[in-house]
Amino acid sequence: MSVHKNVKRVTTHTLQEMKNAGVKISMLTGYDFSMARIIDTAGIDVILVGDSASNVMAGHETTLPITLDEMIYHASSVVRGVNRALVVVDMPFGSYQGNSREALSSAIRIMKQSGAHAIKLEGGREVIESVTRILTAGIPVMGHLGLTPQSIYKFGTYTVRAKEDEEAQRLIEDAKLLEEAGCFAIVLEKIPADLAEEVAKSVSIPIIGIGAGNGVDGQVLVVHDMLGINNEFSPRFLRKYNNLYEEMMGSIQRYIEDVKSGDFPNENEQY
Repeated sequence: MSVHKNVKRVTTHTLQEMKNAGVKISMLTGYDFSMARIIDTAGIDVILVGDSASNVMAGHETTLPITLDEMIYHASSVVRGVNRALVVVDMPFGSYQGNSREALSSAIRIMKQSGAHAIKLEGGREVIESVTRILTAGIPVMGHLGLTPQSIYKFGTYTVRAKEDEEAQRLIEDAKLLEEAGCFAIVLEKIPADLAEEVAKSVSIPIIGIGAGNGVDGQVLVVHDMLGINNEFSPRFLRKYNNLYEEMMGSIQRYIEDVKSGDFPNENEQY
């Protein structure tokens, strides 16, 4: 889709200006063209092509199975539906950990083949070499600290992170490391609100929270969760703005009834 002349694209620079001006940043996940077009037209600032696609689109239990090729497929679908939002793509598990050369080639593939605007990866000091190397290629990097779902088997649980002082201190240091390396923003997932606010004040780059309270610079949710399409997931941090599960179920059941009864199609619905 062509970029409309009157639409001003959101860039990493825009997000920095928003933080500086105290304007909150809105972010949602998106995985396909049709949904991305709606989210973008609604006026969202950032669309995250999340590796949560592994769960909500592919039905996996964790984010680990999704591949680089699959992420590129989702990302390119989203990019084609977007005129304004900044599109950030999650680097999937195994595409950057422990090998900064592989991290760079993965990031380059995402940018070249999807047309997205930035990548996101999980972790602090343990991935800093990958972050630095990707940034040297001119690719914007968003960080992700707190609950890092790709490390689920290390944590063994999806509970709140950084409740202990030592982990909290380490998280603040990691945020500063990511900022110094050149990340343009950081997602903080499922950490105490006070700590998240402290992080947002101690770095100058935007901090986007999910289950991290209101003292940060913006919020992100999984679109299937906030629309109530996925009705099996109700953590405390989630506000459901709709119950599309029930609405869609009702529509589909009415369609089935109309087909079975011969009511659909009627005379106006045929040639």
